[in-house]
Amino acid sequence: MIDTTRRIQKLKTELFFDISPDLFFIAGYDGYFKKVNPAVCNLFGYSEEELLANPINDFIHKDDIEKTIKSREKVISGNTLMHYENRYITKSGEIVWLAWTSVPLMDENLVYAIAKDVTYKKRIEEERNLLLASLKKINNNLKNLTYTASHDMRSPVNNLLTVFDLLDTSKIQDEETLEFINVLKTVSEGLKDTLNNYVDNINHNDKMSLSVDRLAFQPSLDNVLLSIKSLIKESSTSFEIDFSQAETVSFNKAYLESIFINLITNAIKYSRPEVPPMITIKTKKVNGVTSLLFSDNGLGFDINKIENRIFKLNQKFHTNKDSKGIGLYLIYNHVKDLGGHIEMTSQLNKGTTFTITFKE
Repeated sequence: MIDTTRRIQKLKTELFFDISPDLFFIAGYDGYFKKVNPAVCNLFGYSEEELLANPINDFIHKDDIEKTIKSREKVISGNTLMHYENRYITKSGEIVWLAWTSVPLMDENLVYAIAKDVTYKKRIEEERNLLLASLKKINNNLKNLTYTASHDMRSPVNNLLTVFDLLDTSKIQDEETLEFINVLKTVSEGLKDTLNNYVDNINHNDKMSLSVDRLAFQPSLDNVLLSIKSLIKESSTSFEIDFSQAETVSFNKAYLESIFINLITNAIKYSRPEVPPMITIKTKKVNGVTSLLFSDNGLGFDINKIENRIFKLNQKFHTNKDSKGIGLYLIYNHVKDLGGHIEMTSQLNKGTTFTITFKE
């Protein structure tokens, strides 16, 4: 009865060994496989006889042989090996990655091992790493471009401000001309501050410490409206502004003004022919969370066609010659960099609404 039970247990063990989708190995201390299950043969493309007849190192990727030998020595000395990964070469020349758990049976000079095929996971990791490297390169290029542009533009702006300081406005009698000069000077001063902030923010980003302050929405918006006063007047743009529900937010000053200026200039740029732009800017606060709602009555978008591309770089959705495909990309990254969230709803020829939720 005992012999029968043992035979049944042995048959069950062999059956489990044969049908398991995992890779089962028994290897000797001499560096040869002693037994493998069918799953190993199916993956490697070799027969069991071929696998047992050749040293294990013959099947290992040449770049992994040295480290595999060191790991094998640890197992032979009595240590269990877990979560070890290396590469093998199949009969067809394909590279496969295996993740191992190996246990020594020192009395018999054998190693019992189970491996999983993790090739797919490794390929995904490799693709992800290549993508991250590419994104890092793109980000560095954009950062360098922004830094160079901001840095190089400061000199002509400073020169322009010097001209304003030298200009004797007391000799100018026309009030409209004086107003234009004052607007130009104010806009130039604002541009200088913006350029300085961009350079500072780039340096701060390198140190992972982007400046965040408690900002009032209205002054930031006023700075932007003043800087594009002529554009607003020429386009007959009207505004409906309400910051009563949330007057302030914790955010970066340059980023907030960049969001305002890109949203407003886009709304004007993509307004409907013969329809003056109407822009609504308001805030709301729900459960302590502040959101900025920006709506226009412009051309709008077909969401079904552009939903996955709306905030990506160099994406253009209208034929306007001034379209660069950068503004929405910048807005998205300004918001995401500081832990916020942005959503968009739109209808063709009815307008667009952006909802920016800030992380407080």
